[in-house]
Amino acid sequence: MRTLQRHMPHLPPPAPLEETEIGLYARLRERIQMLESRLRGRDEHRRAMVHIMSDLNVANKKLGNQRKAMLHILADYENDRSRLARQTERLDNSRRALLHILTDSHQSNLKLETSRKAMIHIMGDLQKTTDEIQRRERELREKQEQLVQAAKLATLGELTTGVAHELNNPLNNIGLFIGNVLDAVELGKADPALIRKHLDNALRQVRKATEIISHLRTFGRAATASREPVRVNEIIERALSLMEQQLKSRQVTVVLDLTPDNPIVMGNAIQLEQVFINLLANARDAVKEARVKRVDVRSELSGDDVSIMFTDTGPGIPEGLEQRIFDPFFTTKDVGQGTGLGLSITYGIVKDHRGTIAALKRPPGEGAAFAVTFPLAREDDEPVVGDEDEGRA
Repeated sequence: MRTLQRHMPHLPPPAPLEETEIGLYARLRERIQMLESRLRGRDEHRRAMVHIMSDLNVANKKLGNQRKAMLHILADYENDRSRLARQTERLDNSRRALLHILTDSHQSNLKLETSRKAMIHIMGDLQKTTDEIQRRERELREKQEQLVQAAKLATLGELTTGVAHELNNPLNNIGLFIGNVLDAVELGKADPALIRKHLDNALRQVRKATEIISHLRTFGRAATASREPVRVNEIIERALSLMEQQLKSRQVTVVLDLTPDNPIVMGNAIQLEQVFINLLANARDAVKEARVKRVDVRSELSGDDVSIMFTDTGPGIPEGLEQRIFDPFFTTKDVGQGTGLGLSITYGIVKDHRGTIAALKRPPGEGAAFAVTFPLAREDDEPVVGDEDEGRA
């Protein structure tokens, strides 16, 4: 009622109740009810408005929170945008650096291509140079082989007198034995046993002469590049047999002291024989003016090697020339008495056989000494067969 009274308009004091007044009062009541109804509606509107305002306040709070969240999101976005800008700048720098690298790589590829072309030209020139060197090496080997053969034939020339004497003895003996047989036949004393004895002796002398000639032919033949097991002591003795007459004619005594083990090496018998003949000839010439003319040849085993020592009683090698005497055309002999090739050829042959040769230092007046060493043949060493055409005389 208070609410009704508060909102009810001011009315004049009621007039005496008449019929008109009753109708007016009824209308007034209706008016009041209508107003109350409106007030109730407005009160409901007000409550609804309060709820709406409350909801708006909640919504405003939510919007405030969302605004703060949006601000955070915007801050994060700005940070991300700055970071992305920095990354973009770094990527751009990396791109520019990559472009520089690609440019440098392209230039390097061009340089490499140029270098490759230059290398191809160099390899071509190198191949031509290698072919030329191989050709010259073949020519040098051929010249060396010719030189070795020439030196060998020169040695045979020096040995001619001694060999002629060696052949003369068996020929004289053959003539003597055959003469005895003829005398016995002419005198009618043809005893078969005696004749057979003289003919057997003559046949032995023929074999001896044949052996000398065969040895000369073998030594004079051009040596092949073959390698096979050979006995060092036997080769030394064969070399001495060729030099024996010359050494005897010059009153040179040769003392052999060869190891009883009879060592075996992988080598070429003809070439090794030439080595020993050269060293014997060198010693023969060295003792020419000596009071005592003596040459010692000694072989001995030393581990996996065999050493052969040649010593003489000549004047010896001048100090400081122990290495130079192996140089081609170097000689300590008088002019016209040596080519200076003997020891050089000997050095080359020894090296080809994986050996060593050295002139040993000795006190003045005690002669010269040469030490030659070869490795002993092993069970796994394979023989090397040379070209037969190379060995033909």
